[in-house]
Amino acid sequence: MLTNSRLVHQFHDHDRCINAALASAYSLCAEKNARMTATRESVLRLLWQSHQPLGAYQLQDQLSRLLNKPVAPATIYRAVDFLLGLGLIHRIASLNAFISCPFPNSEHSNLFMICNECGCVAEVADASLNTLLQTACDKTSFELQSQNVELFGVCPQCSAPTINEDISHV
Repeated sequence: MLTNSRLVHQFHDHDRCINAALASAYSLCAEKNARMTATRESVLRLLWQSHQPLGAYQLQDQLSRLLNKPVAPATIYRAVDFLLGLGLIHRIASLNAFISCPFPNSEHSNLFMICNECGCVAEVADASLNTLLQTACDKTSFELQSQNVELFGVCPQCSAPTINEDISHV
């Protein structure tokens, strides 16, 4: 099983996440003979700044502020389409938003654990889930083309008691 759950639900250095993601993205672009433009890189950076999904208009606002000039929605959608096509990001359908992919070079199940409290999203890739879904499709002669499983709940960081809660129970 692959997951970025521990990383997402702890304080950590996002610059390290961004640098690793960009290195992986440039490597994948070279492998696929695709071009990582400055705009595409900026959108990918914005999605890696936190582990919270961002909608297209949030990306547009943030990129406009970053570049200190207006950015057209079409520019964002072209960048997002490129990043989705390479598997560098995912769309969280229920939120109409996008999240960076921690496993861009692997086939995985696109299972997302979305925290209702902080909004962070952890991704899980589990071969047994893939097998279960493929078996169900095979039994019904359904040709599976993509899958997204979204689970909503409370992450470990948000469900952990705070120091004040611990003291009040004493």
